[in-house]
Amino acid sequence: MTSEITMTYQETISILFSQLPVYQRDGEKAIKKDLSNIIELCSVLNNPQEAWPSIHIAGTNGKGTVTHMVAAGLQSAGLKVGIYSSPHYIDFRERIKINGELINEEAVVSFVKDNNSIIKEIQPSFFEITVAMAFDYFRRMEVDIAVIETGLGGRLDSTNVIVPLLSVITNISMDHMNMLGDSIYQIAREKAGIIKSDVPVIVGLYQSECDAVFIHKAKKTNSELIFASINGVVMGNHADSVFKSPFYKENLKTAHAALVYLSEHGLVDISEDHIDEGLETFESLTNYMGRWQTIRNEPLVIADSAHNIDAITKVLKRIQIIAYKRLHMVLGFVKEKDLSEVMALLPKNAHYYLVKPDIFRGLAIEQLAKLFSSHNLTYTRCGVVSEGYAKALESAEEKDLIYVGGSSFVVGDLLSYLANN
Repeated sequence: MTSEITMTYQETISILFSQLPVYQRDGEKAIKKDLSNIIELCSVLNNPQEAWPSIHIAGTNGKGTVTHMVAAGLQSAGLKVGIYSSPHYIDFRERIKINGELINEEAVVSFVKDNNSIIKEIQPSFFEITVAMAFDYFRRMEVDIAVIETGLGGRLDSTNVIVPLLSVITNISMDHMNMLGDSIYQIAREKAGIIKSDVPVIVGLYQSECDAVFIHKAKKTNSELIFASINGVVMGNHADSVFKSPFYKENLKTAHAALVYLSEHGLVDISEDHIDEGLETFESLTNYMGRWQTIRNEPLVIADSAHNIDAITKVLKRIQIIAYKRLHMVLGFVKEKDLSEVMALLPKNAHYYLVKPDIFRGLAIEQLAKLFSSHNLTYTRCGVVSEGYAKALESAEEKDLIYVGGSSFVVGDLLSYLANN
C-alpha cells in the first residue's frame, strides 16, 4: 500500500465522518425514520443485496457476537463469508469483512468516488453509505453468503432491505429508548421488523415480556419460529463441546441453533464438525474484537463494549467468577446514557478511573465524578482513555484485574491507542 493511497483513504474516511450525519457524533438526529435512502442507493447500484444469500441478525445485546459466531461456522465449512457489523474500534474497514479480512482501502475510496454524485443528491447517512458499500463489495467479491448485523432496531434499520435465508434475534432489553420505544414490548416490535414472509426466525432468548410480539409476527408472515433457549435444535451429542465458555453461553446457543437449522433444512452444506470448529475459534477466524477482549495478562486487562444495564449486569457477573486480588475499572460513558441503574450495580470495592471518550457526545468527567461521589465510590479523575488506562496499570499489581469499558467508544479509544503505541 503506497503512502499516496493511504492518504487518499484517510481523506475519504474524513469526508465520510465530517460531512455526513454520523450517529457516533450526533446521536438520534443522525437516524433516518424510513428506508427510502438505502432503497434508492441500492437501486442505483442494481440491488447488490440480491446477488448473495444472507443471514440477518438483530437484538439488543449479543448480536455482534452471534454475527461473528455464525459467520465462523459458515467459514469453517469452506464458504466465502461476508460480515457486515458495527461499530468499528480502530479502523472503519472493520465493519465490512470477508472471512475475517477487512475490506481493502482502495475499495472504500473507489466506492465513495464512483458514487459521489448520488451521495450528494440523496444525502444518505454514514450508516446508509456503509451498508450500501458492504452490499456492493460482497457482490463484487462474489461471496457465497453474508451475515448482516443490524445497527439500531430492525424495522427501519438500513440493513432491512435484504430477504435472508434466516432471521435471528438475540434478545431484547432496554437501550436506545429515545429511538426504539420506552418498553421491552415496543423495542421488541422494532426488532421483529426483520422477520420476513416465509423466512424462518431464531429468537435466542425466550422472554415473557415480549414473546407475544415474535409469535404474532411469525404467524402473520408465515415464518417458522424457534426459541433457542427452550426449543433450539441440537445436532447429535457433539454440541456440548461448544458451550464450555461461561462468557458466551447464551450467544453460543443462539448461534448454534441458527447453524444447525441451516444445516438440517438444507440451506447450507455444513457439518457438526464445521459448527463446532467455527464456534470454538470464532474470534480468530473472523477477526473479532472489542467484546470481552483480553488485552494483556499480569495484570489481566479485559476490554468490553457493554453499554446498557443488561449487558453491564452480565459483565459484572463474569468479573465475579474471575480470581483476582483487586479490581480496577476504567470507565467512560456518553451524555445521553441514563446511569442511575448502572451506578447502583458497580462494586464498592473497586477503584475507578474516570475517562471521557474522544467524541463530542462523551460525558464530561466532572459530571461523572459527581455521580461516583454520590454513590460513595472510590475514583481517580483522568482525562482521555489512554490516561485512565496508564494510571490503572501503574496502580495494579500482577494478580489484579483491570476492566475497561462503559461505552464502545471507550474500548475504541483504548484499542486505537494500543495499536499506535
